[in-house]
Amino acid sequence: MNVAVAKTSSSQPLDELFAVVRDRLPGLGKVADARQNAFDDFTRRGLPHRRIEEWKYTDLRALLREVAPLAPAPDQAAFARAAKAVKALSVEGTQKFVLVDGVFAPQLSDVGVLEKTIQFRTLREILEDVGNDTRADLLQTRVASDAMISLNAALATDGVVIDVADGASLARPIHIVHVATAAGASAVTRSLVKIGKDAHVTLIESFIAADSAKSYQAHDSIVIWIGDNTRLQHVRLMEDARDAANISTAIFTVGAKATLNTFNLTNGGQVSRYQAFIAVAGEHSRVETNGVNLLNGTQHADTTLFMDHAVPHCASREVFRAVLDDRAHSVFQGRIIVQPDAQKTDAKMMTRALLLSDDAEADNKPELEIFADDVTCGHGATTGALDESLLFYLRARGLTERQAQALLITAFVGEAIESIADDNVRDVAIAAAERWLAARG
Repeated sequence: MNVAVAKTSSSQPLDELFAVVRDRLPGLGKVADARQNAFDDFTRRGLPHRRIEEWKYTDLRALLREVAPLAPAPDQAAFARAAKAVKALSVEGTQKFVLVDGVFAPQLSDVGVLEKTIQFRTLREILEDVGNDTRADLLQTRVASDAMISLNAALATDGVVIDVADGASLARPIHIVHVATAAGASAVTRSLVKIGKDAHVTLIESFIAADSAKSYQAHDSIVIWIGDNTRLQHVRLMEDARDAANISTAIFTVGAKATLNTFNLTNGGQVSRYQAFIAVAGEHSRVETNGVNLLNGTQHADTTLFMDHAVPHCASREVFRAVLDDRAHSVFQGRIIVQPDAQKTDAKMMTRALLLSDDAEADNKPELEIFADDVTCGHGATTGALDESLLFYLRARGLTERQAQALLITAFVGEAIESIADDNVRDVAIAAAERWLAARG
């Protein structure tokens, strides 16, 4: 299905953005109504700005200015460029689901060789299924309310809907790959992953660009349900083009006795925000969230985490690292909420920023909202430069200044990267960090 290109110049009202593409987006009836309601909500709010507390460091009215027109459906040339970009990822042994400019690409995906415990459909296919009375629910978000989430629900063109069976222990990670090939356009995707109880799953998300992709926008949302006694390792690698924008939301619901280990690495894009809403909904579960921003030039990257402890006897750990060079700007906001019934909660958060330039900026805002009285909670934040004595020590042993810096930076981000349990996936994250270090010269 082709998607019309919408003009979004600053002189054009926001409602015209939706009107141009509304009849071409998948889904009629209740789906169309859900889209309209979502876009009405976005129109009322507009792009988030600094007067909104959760967005005070990432003013999209200044940084993004406007929503780019939706990308047209990719042609064969676009798929060919996307194939080269996917091959360059060099991530072997996964079960790939590839989205090109917001459209699922079966010819680049592994849908024919999926493990038997995985059921898969595209979001577009479900939204167009008039016999499915619950299809509009796929565009609803009850855990969080946000203007960019509403924009995503209104304009989502495609995505993947994955169901992993109870008791499944996947031999190969699930890998959702977002590839941009169009210039000056938006790709709007929405995916949903449901993992049954007693399952063991590794999920990777990659955001990459083909050679021709410039000045594009990626607007993504993923909703993940984690069953009781299930283990999920989630790794997100954002390596978009340097002049791109990426606004992504992840919404997790964690069952009882479950373990979620999630890691995010951002080293691409000019403007980005990754916001994760994690609802700890089952007792005796544990969540570990780790993240790294590697930024230089004038990059702006925002990582915002909301950890909601709703039930007792659960634990969470947040570890975030940022390395900033030139005039880069990193934002970390972490909010831990302990609800009145969540007694015996054990929650801790630590963020550290390493500044390689006097012009770099790191804003760290850890928050605790505690409404229970029998808990163990804490947070901390530090910002500093490389240790001059350690640099001198390494230089004295024959390393160049850049080599010495690279070694110390690798050690600095290592704690977060080492949280990835799968050796092969950890190597992929390390390789992405090494590419950033190599690009520094």
